[in-house]
Amino acid sequence: MPRDLPKFFHLHLISDATGETLSAVVKAAIVQYSQIQSIEHVHSLVRNKRQLDRVLPEIEAAPGIVLYTLVNPELAKMLEDYCQSLNVPCVPVLATIMKVFESYLGAPSTPTVGGQHVLDAEYFHRIDALNFTMTHDDGRLPDNLSDADIVIVGISRTSKTPTSIYLAQRGFKTANVPLIPSLPLPPQLENTAGVFVVGLIASADRIAQVRRNRVLTLADRDLNEYVDRDLIEEEITFTRRLCSRNGWPIIDVTRRSVEETAAAILKQFHKQPASVAEGTG
Repeated sequence: MPRDLPKFFHLHLISDATGETLSAVVKAAIVQYSQIQSIEHVHSLVRNKRQLDRVLPEIEAAPGIVLYTLVNPELAKMLEDYCQSLNVPCVPVLATIMKVFESYLGAPSTPTVGGQHVLDAEYFHRIDALNFTMTHDDGRLPDNLSDADIVIVGISRTSKTPTSIYLAQRGFKTANVPLIPSLPLPPQLENTAGVFVVGLIASADRIAQVRRNRVLTLADRDLNEYVDRDLIEEEITFTRRLCSRNGWPIIDVTRRSVEETAAAILKQFHKQPASVAEGTG
């Protein structure tokens, strides 16, 4: 009998640059499996053993397909050996293409980290934005919120992190702050003069569905409350009231992809006064 399709799967994208190449490959492939939800874990700027060591436990905690673009052969072998020990697929997405080039041109490639990107001022601006975004994920370093171009707020499972990373790849320093009604907000959040803040919401049914797919990795939470639809409705109401009180726009991500959500955010962002939006992206 045919095997039942999984409802979701984990996808780890490991890059020594921004991860844009991997994201483009995944976007083209995953559209063929729209009936299965992918949970993407983006690990960018992995350029030494210490950085890779931080990624490996995340793969073990949420095993799935691993795609990578790592120029360093030692790091690549370390990653492949680890994935083999976990019995998870590990694919160097540029390897086949590079072999074709080498065979046709009769010369080996010269390994260059992030060599698919032009190393101009715009590139380094995007790298800076990505570094900022990764260190300000999930409410970390709230004292630096005023340095962000965009701050995303929202309850759990409203795509804050992937949207933040996508915006960072466009050159916007993006922080995201989780909203939990039972916990106080960082005071810096409501004192971010000159920073564009936007709230993300989704339907209670959609959030409950996504949360149920994540409960196995959230052993430290009251899982019944986490997926309770009535409580989720209260969280959404909390988000709406907070954003209304502060004059922050709200975007419903229920039927939006990450790219569509980012486009909606940027549309609102560019409506802001020039003093807020200048010098970014």
